Amino acid sequence: MTNIAWGRFLTTSAVLFLPSSAPGATALLEELTAVIGGGYALLVTTTPTEEELYNRLSPDLRRKVDEIRRQREGGDNAVKEQLAAAGDTDKIVWASELNKK
Repeated sequence: MTNIAWGRFLTTSAVLFLPSSAPGATALLEELTAVIGGGYALLVTTTPTEEELYNRLSPDLRRKVDEIRRQREGGDNAVKEQLAAAGDTDKIVWASELNKK
């Protein structure tokens, strides 16, 4: 959605800073809108979803992705447990101390 924000910025700045009485101002705004809208439509139609990208991977890469996802899930839970345990005490806990345990 950040692409939409840039499109709004460009269109708004063109509308605010380009006087409507300038020759070709309307045509320029129409062209600008067409380029931005066309670019966004192209982006949306050509960018694969995460699931489509995963389905295109070779079986070997799929296994690696699955392994990395499992490691991330397990690692997140361990860090959350350590932070919860550290939150019960008044001692200051640094991130380097969490990795040692």
